[in-house]
Amino acid sequence: MLTRNSSDVIVIGAGVVGAACAYYAARAGLTVTVLDRGPVAGGTTGAGEGNLLVSDKEPGPELELALLSSQLWCELAELLPPATEYEPKGGLVVASGEAGMAALRDFAAGQEKAGVTAQEIPADRLHDLEPHLAPALAGGFHYPQDAQVQPALAAAHLLKAAGERVRLRLGEEVTGLLTGASGEVRGVRTASGEVHGPYVVNAAGTWGGELARLAGVELPVLPRRGFVLVTEPLPRVVRHKVYAADYVADVASGSAALQTSAVVEGTPAGPVLIGASRERVGFDRSLSVEVLRRLGAGATALFPALAGVRVMRTYAGFRPYLPDHLPAIGPDPRVPGLLHACGHEGAGIGLAPATGLVIARCLTGGEPPLDTTPFRPDRFAAAV
Repeated sequence: MLTRNSSDVIVIGAGVVGAACAYYAARAGLTVTVLDRGPVAGGTTGAGEGNLLVSDKEPGPELELALLSSQLWCELAELLPPATEYEPKGGLVVASGEAGMAALRDFAAGQEKAGVTAQEIPADRLHDLEPHLAPALAGGFHYPQDAQVQPALAAAHLLKAAGERVRLRLGEEVTGLLTGASGEVRGVRTASGEVHGPYVVNAAGTWGGELARLAGVELPVLPRRGFVLVTEPLPRVVRHKVYAADYVADVASGSAALQTSAVVEGTPAGPVLIGASRERVGFDRSLSVEVLRRLGAGATALFPALAGVRVMRTYAGFRPYLPDHLPAIGPDPRVPGLLHACGHEGAGIGLAPATGLVIARCLTGGEPPLDTTPFRPDRFAAAV
């Protein structure tokens, strides 16, 4: 029975990953309390572009998670209201030269063996997909499985769709974990009092490492800052998610230094979103003129028509980065009753449904939908 101070599961974090964990746990028959020190989608989710991508992932565990999530997002799109702006518009990755095009071919060939649909687009056909693309590009690959969603609305509607089994408590920061005589989880402590439950899910995103430390374990989540430019509303200048080939290398890099690569996409509401940048500078939200300059230059290099368009605002967010670029998903064997669902870096919105389903199966003793071994939360401790 769900009461104000007890439930079957306590999910910490009301971003899209926490919302998905709550949704699938509730569907499995569990009662859930979702706690967040801020509003729904107040962290990384609210600063995201809403990308649901398979195109940027090499064959392996993350791509398997992304393909499962892609299927689940299609199912969720039928259940959630149109306001979530789910848009299966596809992605287009472009190369400026023949060397880049050869690298894209090799990358796509490996992805296709893993279940990704990738179609090579020769240079003279690029404008059929994107009429406003710059001339003289060498070609690209079209990924019809790529999609986009409005992330904050998706998180809110997932929580709402979970129904009466989920209680949402916002503005309550978790200050400690309650444990039993054998160290097992018994609930959490907040400034407003205690919340009891036999399972706690760490879906705190970039702050997942801090929450893990409250439980006495290490999870090396680090913030990786990124900026997004938002233009004035436009006619549909950009039809797909379009990005330069070097974006894939930037996603896979562990460098702390500033990296930028052109990523441009339109939205149903009209504004164009421009990224992407990555750098590890802690939680510094200072505006970086150099980053904005690079993002603007990269976008206009791909779409010259954007050169005269006004940027209405910019915003920054922090991706929850783990050293091996894989999220931590599942039970933590060091603390019975503690589960993790964090460290997705920039892919959390896309990977949220599969993550939530995995967590729900772990909570109910069901069969995992895929091999979860690569996502073990204690894998970093084992490597020391």
